[in-house]
Amino acid sequence: MAPKYRRVVLKASGEALMGKQGFGIDVSIVDQIAADIADARSLGVEVGVVIGGGNIFRGVAVASKGGDRVTGDHMGMLATVINSLALRTSLAKIGVDAVVLSAIAMPELCESFSQRQAMSYMNEGKVVIFAGGTGNPFFTTDSAAALRAAEIGADALFKGTQVDGVYSADPRKDRDAVRYERISHAQVLRQGLAIMDTAAIALARENHIPIIVFSIHEPGGFGAILRGGGRCTIVEDEPAGQDEVRA
Repeated sequence: MAPKYRRVVLKASGEALMGKQGFGIDVSIVDQIAADIADARSLGVEVGVVIGGGNIFRGVAVASKGGDRVTGDHMGMLATVINSLALRTSLAKIGVDAVVLSAIAMPELCESFSQRQAMSYMNEGKVVIFAGGTGNPFFTTDSAAALRAAEIGADALFKGTQVDGVYSADPRKDRDAVRYERISHAQVLRQGLAIMDTAAIALARENHIPIIVFSIHEPGGFGAILRGGGRCTIVEDEPAGQDEVRA
């Protein structure tokens, strides 16, 4: 069966890499994500990856205590590089060729990002891990994922979260939260649903990139969705005739 999407960007939060730890990287979780990426590659899907850095450092934490937000965000960007190198290591262990491209130049550790280089590597069948966010303060890694998806012409942006889709409220706190099967970018923005920051949603909408929200902790979930199954919410252009479809 042909995969539903041919080129995708996978966005995973840094917090997902912690597993049940309170800080840092749980290698078993990174290995699971790497296995899911390998499964996607076996389908012929070209994969780009963006990982947050919240398991190590969050720039907004500095600003919230009176520190300099720009410096804090730069520290957060470095955390994403650490996570990206960890994922590359896990992919290498299972024979998946991957390269880290950083928005911040650090040639001793990885290559610098350029759209042309990223496209070249993807055409060669390599997994491209985009590190360093956008390279600019005040922008989240969600925005970086939407930006990279637009730059490489991705068919979809996959957002791996702690839950299995988009809900009207946090289902871990609100038992009456309603889950959506499909919803539009505009509806997400109107309702203020916190699946990604508004800049990322708006950028995806402007470039007609669907956002697939699924649980990053479901082994095989990524590949299942690419095969046309799985459990997820699809955020897409305004559906004809209706604004949202609830589960």
